[in-house]
Amino acid sequence: MSLAKALFAPRSVALVGASGDAAKNTARPQRYLRKHGYPGKVFPVNPTRKEILGEKAYARVSDITQTVEHAYILIEDVEQALEDCGRRGVAVASIFSGGFADAGAQGMRRQAGLVARARTLGVRLLGPNSMGVIDVPGRLALSVNAVLEMDTLPAGTTSIVSQSGTMLGTLLSRGAARGLGFAKLVSVGNEADLSVGELVELLAADPGTRVILLFLETIRDAERLARAARAAHAAGKAVVAYKLGRSALGEAAALSHTGALAGADAALDAYFRDCGIVRVDMLESLLEISPLLSGRKALDLKRPGRVSVVTTTGGGAASVVDRLGMRGVELAAPIMDLTMAASGQNYAVALEKASASECDLVVACAGSSAQFHPELAVQPIIQSKKSKPVVCFFTPHADRSLALAAAAGIPAFRTPEACADAVAGFLSWRPPRKPPALAAPGDSPENPFELVAALGIPVARWAIAEAPAFSHSLTYPVAVKLLEAHKTERGGVALGVASREELEKAARQMGAARVLVQEMQSGLAEAIVGYRDDPVVGPLVLVGVGGVLAEIYCDYALRIAPVGETEAAEMVEEVKGLAVIRGYRNLPRGDVKALARAVSALSRLALAEGRPVREAEINPLIVKPDFVVAVDVLVARKDAA
Repeated sequence: MSLAKALFAPRSVALVGASGDAAKNTARPQRYLRKHGYPGKVFPVNPTRKEILGEKAYARVSDITQTVEHAYILIEDVEQALEDCGRRGVAVASIFSGGFADAGAQGMRRQAGLVARARTLGVRLLGPNSMGVIDVPGRLALSVNAVLEMDTLPAGTTSIVSQSGTMLGTLLSRGAARGLGFAKLVSVGNEADLSVGELVELLAADPGTRVILLFLETIRDAERLARAARAAHAAGKAVVAYKLGRSALGEAAALSHTGALAGADAALDAYFRDCGIVRVDMLESLLEISPLLSGRKALDLKRPGRVSVVTTTGGGAASVVDRLGMRGVELAAPIMDLTMAASGQNYAVALEKASASECDLVVACAGSSAQFHPELAVQPIIQSKKSKPVVCFFTPHADRSLALAAAAGIPAFRTPEACADAVAGFLSWRPPRKPPALAAPGDSPENPFELVAALGIPVARWAIAEAPAFSHSLTYPVAVKLLEAHKTERGGVALGVASREELEKAARQMGAARVLVQEMQSGLAEAIVGYRDDPVVGPLVLVGVGGVLAEIYCDYALRIAPVGETEAAEMVEEVKGLAVIRGYRNLPRGDVKALARAVSALSRLALAEGRPVREAEINPLIVKPDFVVAVDVLVARKDAA
């Protein structure tokens, strides 16, 4: 039997630890399966009962004489239940019980042992700490989530994978209130075995799923999820992620400006963009965005997105447009405000006109009529001829209008914030990136300057000078620097040193017996080019405005590494402060192509065998009219972490 069928459409389910007390949580799965019409066989398992809620009970799973395809384990002795599942040939065991990775180091060891044993037995695990699986069209309600007390579950083509079991109920109930339905909902718990990525792969192949929503607290296997997102894209299905929190994972260990700039949240943005996942910032957006993405492809815009707006409420439209402007979305034309001349016919004509404009999407806003005359508010939107996607924002509390729009497959939003968030996410949606065909770097020299030079990036001439003579072969004036990171903060840089006497004086003031001596460089701009192997999403490359104030400017572009020269040039184009080398207001042009080559070259560290470099940074990289040159280089290796 396939994993997907055993997980989502089992013909038989064992409930290990089922309770005969209908008020207990452990009685819920049996009640819910029958309440919502599960067509398969249910085997309650409890050694103290002969019968539970009208159905024959079994002491152990191994006592069941018929085939069991899926077991839901609700007891503390998960290990024994797993052994019984293995003996009975159960394909999938969902584990509600806790006390594993959620319980510290000892729990982690317990979880590792459970997974190892499950693999030996041939049983796949969902959880531990999983609230189970719901397949609305298939009438599988295998969960303890109290949302299943609902009399009717709304069916649809949107599936959800959540690291929070309670959020399944939140999204399901809120969706029902808006007329939005769902296909499959999965609570992954600890992801000891079945991961978010593998579940997305299953949903990518599921004919009943068109949009996949992810509620994430963290990312445990970035490579698997990225592959799954690409599989979903190939199947014509959108993947949307809401990432809870703004974790600082890995930032404390960052040694460079790159490490500080490319923090956890920025890294996730780059990651989601790279694998074609739409990221939303609000839970409401995650819920309401599905109709906007269903059946559509990424626009893959190379410019800011543009919208046209038709409204019967000026203030309502302004509240959406204001938020869109904060996200970089532009108005394609002045807002069409029909407040004083609103009618169904006028509204429909205005929508058709807006849709024909040079926009990527139309925002339709409706005021009080959405609450009191839902047919009049929504019908013109449904009936109008639209060549562009249309989304609705209803300013009043308008459940009936939301339901009418949902039934027609038109995206509708309750708040201007959620509307703008979803629209901005849609307009920034891109297909998964195809990794460039680049050669892996050869040897990885220990010396930072030699490593950068080996990648093909020009480096300013340098030498190490030692007391007492501080001799070197460079021509004065020179720069004198401490041999450490963040030397500027310690007064460890002296520029324009004109003689050996000045060099000795500078070294004494720095308190150093060995210093770096480097030829002076000047150019049209200072850039920062950085590489970081992020602990969550993997290798990243960054380019931005450089110098000691790089973190203050916070003006940079970030991508998953490696990148080719074309993509590196696009990154350079994104950095506002580097407009000075792109010919801004007739300023002298710098060698932008050479800068892009340097970005691409440094990103090749991602291809090195074993990826030994944790962080590498050139700051500044001096941009000249006809080449670039690295001045300061910092490298941190994993074996030295």
